[in-house]
Amino acid sequence: MQRKTPFAQGEFYHLYNRGTDKREIFLDERDYRRFQLLLYTANSAGVIRLDNFLTQVRLGRTYLKDGFLLPRGDTLVDIGAYCLMPNHFHLLLQEKRDGGISSFMQKLATAYSMYFNNRNKRTGGLFEGRFKAKRVDTDEYLKYLFAYVHLNPIKIIEPGWKETGIADRNAAIKYLTSYSFSSYVDYTKKETRLEQNILTYKAFPQYFMEVSSFEHFIKEWLNFNSDLDQRSMLE
Repeated sequence: MQRKTPFAQGEFYHLYNRGTDKREIFLDERDYRRFQLLLYTANSAGVIRLDNFLTQVRLGRTYLKDGFLLPRGDTLVDIGAYCLMPNHFHLLLQEKRDGGISSFMQKLATAYSMYFNNRNKRTGGLFEGRFKAKRVDTDEYLKYLFAYVHLNPIKIIEPGWKETGIADRNAAIKYLTSYSFSSYVDYTKKETRLEQNILTYKAFPQYFMEVSSFEHFIKEWLNFNSDLDQRSMLE
């Protein structure tokens, strides 16, 4: 079946998917870390086999974060932002080469589903069908997505914040800063981590030349709660 949103080289897209029956797809930190590693290793035109690497991890010969230093060769997509939530994920991508997004997402979903099913002794599909994609048609929309994607974790501590407002904005910012399963930490540069290698900053408009400009941008969006749902997004 042909996708309603065809992918074109050089264009930006918001991709998202969730667990089948809205089930949780990340059960603990190990799951989140595995998906983050796959965001890096699945983004390769070649094949990166993690079996030997992960065996070394189990034997204590290396560290899981070293996986973000594995050579990849040519990559399939450029990743500008991501956020992993208990039952879904968001990605902001650029199609780098023809078929890049489709190939990357197939590798990512297949590898993670195999890992998750094997670990939890289950069978069947993990995700709710094929991933959803929206083409980013304006510069305004692209910049907006940097807020939408990165503010998702607030729903974990304040589920109704977009309807009722933030009870404690400082607490919300502190939570976002400590939430290591998104690229928010990489844009605020609160810590240097190898997960930064997931991102290709230079492929996206340089909206946030300074850390302070990104932090100010996020704080501004926290004041426009209802606007974050102005487009049809995954909940």
